[in-house]
Amino acid sequence: MGSFREVGRKVNLTTMRRYFLFFVVSGFCSLLYEVVWLRLAMASFGVTTAMVSIVVSMFMAGLGAGSWGAGVLMRRCADGLRALRIYALVELLVGISSLLVPHELRFGRLVLQTLTASASWQSSRYYELAGFWIALTIIPWCVCMGATFPLLMSVIRQTAPPQSERSFSFLYVANVMGALLGTLVSAFFLIELMGFQKTLYVAGILNGLLAFFAFRLSVSARSSMPDFASIREYPIARRLYGCSPKRSLTFLFTTGLVSMGMEVIWIRQLTPYLGNVVYAFAGILATYLFSTLVGSHDYRSWVHSHKPDESASAWALLAVFAVVPLIAADPLVPLRIGTVELSGIRLSAIVLFCALTGFLTPLLVDSSSSGDPERAGTAYAVNVLGSILGPLVAGFWLLPWLGERWAVVALSLPLFGLALLTGWFGTDMPAS
Repeated sequence: MGSFREVGRKVNLTTMRRYFLFFVVSGFCSLLYEVVWLRLAMASFGVTTAMVSIVVSMFMAGLGAGSWGAGVLMRRCADGLRALRIYALVELLVGISSLLVPHELRFGRLVLQTLTASASWQSSRYYELAGFWIALTIIPWCVCMGATFPLLMSVIRQTAPPQSERSFSFLYVANVMGALLGTLVSAFFLIELMGFQKTLYVAGILNGLLAFFAFRLSVSARSSMPDFASIREYPIARRLYGCSPKRSLTFLFTTGLVSMGMEVIWIRQLTPYLGNVVYAFAGILATYLFSTLVGSHDYRSWVHSHKPDESASAWALLAVFAVVPLIAADPLVPLRIGTVELSGIRLSAIVLFCALTGFLTPLLVDSSSSGDPERAGTAYAVNVLGSILGPLVAGFWLLPWLGERWAVVALSLPLFGLALLTGWFGTDMPAS
């Protein structure tokens, strides 16, 4: 009996490593697309902070819609084997985007050029039309990217049940790792060496390979997968900080809104120290993803010896770390040696905030879902909804109205509210 259990553990370990690799490559490709699409969109519609806000928001909108839709699909009509084949299909579709998106964006520029009379440069009408076209161009492909989380969670639920309860955080770590590699390789290597179109071809080929290997795995796993009906029931979602699962979605929405809104403000604050907007975006995104990876990996280790409710004090730290960049981005703070600006030190001011966000986000989704793809898809979609609104609120409202410093303060206030909530009530917080 012991030997059979040992074989089963080895099979599960091998299977989980495959899924981890799938998501590393998938995350790598997703960030290649985001970085290149942003550069192409700015080349077509303008290099402005508002354009960064639009592209990032539309990218996140697609991810959220795909996550929610795939979660509903997995609960209602798909087992693990079918989910693996759907996963192969969506990776193939994402790969096709490498061929089509550049042409779509160029065509959008031509359309706007014919409307210059009614949409002058940088007018609200101009951004409305540009935003509509960018949404039409990239959201369908991002829907496919967002669908991958619930799809592979459903597969893990059937092929490796012992690992399924925290499968979101497992895939989240892999995805962020791949995204970090994609940001660094695309911004500082592939684009410079190969150009935009060939960089997209690299991503498209990798997506095609993922589709091939996932489909082949679905064929070989047909006979080894257990009966889906026997594992259809999922554990009950945990109550975090004494909240009902639905109320805890507020935490996910807030972290998404604040973190992505802060990213837009950081680009404005740190661009004078990091170069132009393009390289500021790449540097901030790479730092954000690296710190998120550290935080999410720390959560995966921490959760084995702690209860999720013990993370309540982290919200106070998150709120404090949100305002640290105010000091680092202040030109009156001397961070230079002679005439050399120590831009890396200024950039490091966002590390602690991003690491805590990376810690708390998978913790919240794991607690809300307990391995259920539908609940995880909904929870992640709520987080993404905040991530959509964050750049728009920061780029089109807070920055023009309050300026950089007070925009940071305004965005940090919801975090202080959550910190007070968890600090006052703790695990005795009344449920709704």
